[in-house]
Amino acid sequence: MPTPDLVAAELTLTGRITTASNATFLGSIGDVAVVYKPMAGESPLWDFPRGTLAHREVAAYLVSQAFGWGVVPHTWLRDGPLGEGMVQLWQEQDPAQNAVNLIAADHMPETGWKHVLQGRDEDGRMVALVHEDSPALRRMAVFDVIVNNADRKGDHILAMTDGHRHGVDHGLTFHRDHKLRTVLWGWLGDALTADEVDGIDRVSEGLHGDLGRNLADLLSAEEIASLAARCDRLRSAGRFPAPSGEMSAVPWPLF
Repeated sequence: MPTPDLVAAELTLTGRITTASNATFLGSIGDVAVVYKPMAGESPLWDFPRGTLAHREVAAYLVSQAFGWGVVPHTWLRDGPLGEGMVQLWQEQDPAQNAVNLIAADHMPETGWKHVLQGRDEDGRMVALVHEDSPALRRMAVFDVIVNNADRKGDHILAMTDGHRHGVDHGLTFHRDHKLRTVLWGWLGDALTADEVDGIDRVSEGLHGDLGRNLADLLSAEEIASLAARCDRLRSAGRFPAPSGEMSAVPWPLF
């Protein structure tokens, strides 16, 4: 849980992220840099209940904590200059690293990368969407399956200098229906590792304890039941799933 100062101390706005679809601000709590998304600035969506995106962001953090992999930065609910909203610790990513990239289709690296799809860019050139083949990104892909992430864009993956990968922007998660849209399809059909299975088990067990009780304040009972079912299905399959359903398997835009 956040310290009392991060919950109660003044949150000062320092800027705005204008590329976000919902109102998203940079801010500070003392000398701590944060991202602030007020509920009042959430754009209505046809398939997600209004005013719930901030709760879903916090729920994603709680599930990330249960996994034990640090995928989602510290995230909590609190009041702010524009009302109650989601607050998350700011992460300074390494500008020299890209965990996901578009490259010329005929320049696919032989090792270290996974191919997702290819097509033509605005100039008619063939390009390929690729992502790195790393344990950190595999864990994020497992996390996305479990939280049913409908919007894992390339820019929602922060490459840190030490090799860690943070995932951000988790408002479109935990829908009761299948909504998985992600750029991380490179391990399709691959067997889960023992570490990945253990992470799923920690979430499943947590749903019967503190995790389940905390999520009950953020998600509906039906959404929590669907979360538990996804854990069971992925654990039973033991492999990364393939896209399913009629909707697009990747978000748009990709970044």
